Amino acid sequence: MINPLDAAGPLRAAYLGVDWAAGLGPVSTWSPTLLGAVDLVLNTRNAVTLMWGPDFRLVYNAAYVPMIGDKHPAALGAPAREAFAEIWDEIGPMLESVRAGRGATWTENMKLLMNRHGYLEETYFTFSYSAVRSPAGEIEGIIDIASETTALVIGRRRLELLDRLTERVADVESVPHFLQQVLPVLRDASDDLPGVDLESGPRLGGDSRVRLPLAEGLELVTGLSPHLPDDEDYRGFLRLVASALVLGLNRVASRRTAATERQMAEALQRSLLSHPAQPDHLEVAVRYHPAAEGAWVGGDWYDAFQLPGGRLAVAVGDVTGHDRDAAAAMSQVRNLLRGISYALPVPPGEVLSSLNDAMTGLVVDELATVVLAHIDLATHDMRWSNAGHPPPALLGPDGAARLLQAASEPLLGTHIRTGRTSHEVHLEPGTTVVFYTDGLLERRDRPLDEGFAALLGALTGQSHLSAEEICEHLSDALITESEDDVVLAVVRHQPE
Repeated sequence: MINPLDAAGPLRAAYLGVDWAAGLGPVSTWSPTLLGAVDLVLNTRNAVTLMWGPDFRLVYNAAYVPMIGDKHPAALGAPAREAFAEIWDEIGPMLESVRAGRGATWTENMKLLMNRHGYLEETYFTFSYSAVRSPAGEIEGIIDIASETTALVIGRRRLELLDRLTERVADVESVPHFLQQVLPVLRDASDDLPGVDLESGPRLGGDSRVRLPLAEGLELVTGLSPHLPDDEDYRGFLRLVASALVLGLNRVASRRTAATERQMAEALQRSLLSHPAQPDHLEVAVRYHPAAEGAWVGGDWYDAFQLPGGRLAVAVGDVTGHDRDAAAAMSQVRNLLRGISYALPVPPGEVLSSLNDAMTGLVVDELATVVLAHIDLATHDMRWSNAGHPPPALLGPDGAARLLQAASEPLLGTHIRTGRTSHEVHLEPGTTVVFYTDGLLERRDRPLDEGFAALLGALTGQSHLSAEEICEHLSDALITESEDDVVLAVVRHQPE
């Protein structure tokens, strides 16, 4: 008989602590359908839970735990109505409908106020409830396959607000006109800016709202949502809102400068990039350099994050265009790449194929170039695939530099369905790999081949430098007058 504890992994202790006999009966009496379903749940890396029996007892895997936060471990084996009391009015009828045989449900980006960290938190999920039937056709339980989309939904909402504010302040002529343009936009964003206002004059005692100084004697004053964590992402978003308002006020006073616009553009671009993972024995350094000309946000990005199975994923990409639409598309492509990479334990070429399918299927209406690498943290073998992007450069421990050339493959976002290739190279101790976007090399006054030669020339003989030093060295040597945004991601296998 299948023992569901055999595959429980990090949840084994929690499983042992559940009185299963009081809910689903002793494990030895579980039906073959339940045993098979539990084995399936515990052997997948996707977030999956079962809701079994007349009171929908919860059985879930480790990937599901982050979605329910502090509800674990009490939720394991508990009735769903008790574990999810605060959202039962929303999900209860859906579960009853499936149990009644009315078919599976599908919900995309559903808003749920969940108490998973001591307060009712605004969360979003895409999930499906499906019946699990016995061989005789009887519905014994329900399987829930879910993904949390909270960061994606809230990030998109905030980016859209910044976009609307930027448009509204573009042509303001006076302070009254400025207030007329921006206040309706701010007050319409009550999910993030409850009680928002623009105030001047002395502060009232006991006012606990957040205040951010603007200009012309004005302050942005707002409460914080009780349903969102008061973290750096939230505070950074408020600073970006304030920056957009400052930009409008500077236009009113005819004091807008190129430096102000560039600061706004760079702040928004940097807000969409995250700190890279830093696994043992590898150094990872990244840089974002805005273009020397213009102030619109570009679509260049980097990412470095750890995957299940002891792998590091490194990606550098470039979405076509140089405006807020490109930044929004970049955020979508980057998040899709993260999700697909984490969910599918497949080589980089297959990840990029799935990413292309997702972009076209979800109508991410942009083209993008991407190079994606997976580095095995045990063997330090690197597999990579390239979708129309400049080739990475490899600097060996002997100081020799070369390009990781490969046959050209289509950009992402096209409707061309083709197999993509994964290539492999071993990273000996002291080896450095440099990923970059085309702004590092392309200049109006020289051929691209000269740009590649300049990159290899700058790298040759520099194998003694750390990843951070390589970033600084290439920045000083090649990015002094860049005509485009530049992203660098440098990975170095530390010498033994």
